[in-house]
Amino acid sequence: MIRALYSAASGMSAQQTNVDTIANNLANANTAGFKMRRAQFQDLMYQNMVQPGASAGAQSVVPSGLQLGLGTRTASNEIVFTQGDFSQTSNPMDVVIQGKGFFQIQRQSGDLAYTRAGNFQLNKDGNIVTSDGDLLNPQITIPPDAQSVTIATDGTVSFTQPGQTAAQVGGQIQLANFPNPAGLNSLGKNLYTPTEASGDAIVGNPGGQEGLGTLLQGYSEQSNVSVVDEFVNLIVSQRAYEANSKVVKAADEMYQQMNNVTQ
Repeated sequence: MIRALYSAASGMSAQQTNVDTIANNLANANTAGFKMRRAQFQDLMYQNMVQPGASAGAQSVVPSGLQLGLGTRTASNEIVFTQGDFSQTSNPMDVVIQGKGFFQIQRQSGDLAYTRAGNFQLNKDGNIVTSDGDLLNPQITIPPDAQSVTIATDGTVSFTQPGQTAAQVGGQIQLANFPNPAGLNSLGKNLYTPTEASGDAIVGNPGGQEGLGTLLQGYSEQSNVSVVDEFVNLIVSQRAYEANSKVVKAADEMYQQMNNVTQ
């Protein structure tokens, strides 16, 4: 019964982490470029009362054995990088990635971070920046008198100026991808940084040979969170938590009966 208490308690702890993950997903259901996380679980070590395959006689072995599990734990909550829906904004500074890849962001600390959120703006110097003022890398500057800005599917940024008919190229947006995007470290503010698990960034032009996606101007990528799926997962997690709590209650009542035994 002691095993039952600890096993059920580990199940309750795991489901609490699962609910925390679901809550964060739902909280970011309207966050541009947000990628949901999915909790994954592992069973804990087993206590072998009878080892499977142990000798049961001169010419026979135990067919299945007797192993008592000691509960579960949350192994990870990996990032799911499925494509989010596109929302048309008609803002020339809004860009989505159709396919794989991340925008490169130069943080104020000088380090590079990566994001799927392409809701860019222009700062006072005409540089393309994020909503927090971090520069898009490579840096692209648009003159203040530019009448129109066009971002091609291959990342070429061009603009026109008064009195000119030909468009001028202002820069080239490059994307980065990783061998294992699920291993990226989440910083908040829609930013990720690479880790040993994610591997090094593979940089190239949109639509290039590196398998990077293409760009689409005037659209915003929405969160890939499915509110319906998250509510279903929430119900399942809640019921699992409830079932584990009933195991704790049942084990406690069994202990109580043992304590009330009189000789």
